Amino acid sequence: MLELRAITAGYDRRAPVVRDAWLSVAAGESVGLLGPSGCGKSTLARIAALLHRPDSGTLLLDGETVRRWRHRAPRAQRTAVGVVFQQPRLSADPRLTLGDLIAEPLRATGNRDDIAERIGRLAATTGLTEDLLRRRPHEVSDGQLQRACLARALVLRPRWLICDEMTSMLDASTTAALVNVVEEYRAATGAGLIAVGHDATLLHRWCDRTVDWESLRGTAATAGPLGPEV
Repeated sequence: MLELRAITAGYDRRAPVVRDAWLSVAAGESVGLLGPSGCGKSTLARIAALLHRPDSGTLLLDGETVRRWRHRAPRAQRTAVGVVFQQPRLSADPRLTLGDLIAEPLRATGNRDDIAERIGRLAATTGLTEDLLRRRPHEVSDGQLQRACLARALVLRPRWLICDEMTSMLDASTTAALVNVVEEYRAATGAGLIAVGHDATLLHRWCDRTVDWESLRGTAATAGPLGPEV
């Protein structure tokens, strides 16, 4: 289970953007996190992905408390979570080809076995041709680049996926294709999912349940199966 307990966080302790938020996701479950732009959804998603340390509260990953963040987190925890951001051009190194972008987590973790095979398999799964793998971000469309970013998120075979507004900049056909890739991966692996967005129709169709942002504050009861701490 992935559990966020009483999370308060932001970028200035005097003005947190997340206050006392509770959310839990069971293994294999897909949860939509619905809320307007600027409410703090992305900050909570970054905490769940071990990319932002909260000011207070607890993140538990598969029953273990997360105590270190970003590159300081234990490898087992870092690699357990795959994340796809809203704006692929801000999350992709413009110097890398799409093939190298997908391989980046493998090389960063020292896992160099079968790199070409994994990239080829994920490229086919996400709809990227061999020609596209040789191009750099400025040479492809937003949709093609987001396909590569999703492949990058899946390359370490994570147990948890965080999709932060993954499809908000994409057309309907690309959105459907990427959601289908995520669901096929989850069906094959049993991975849990937090899908962040402001499109209620998409989240209701995609996820097992959808949680409204306002319901996360101050109580665990409305945020999922996790009960209050005692």
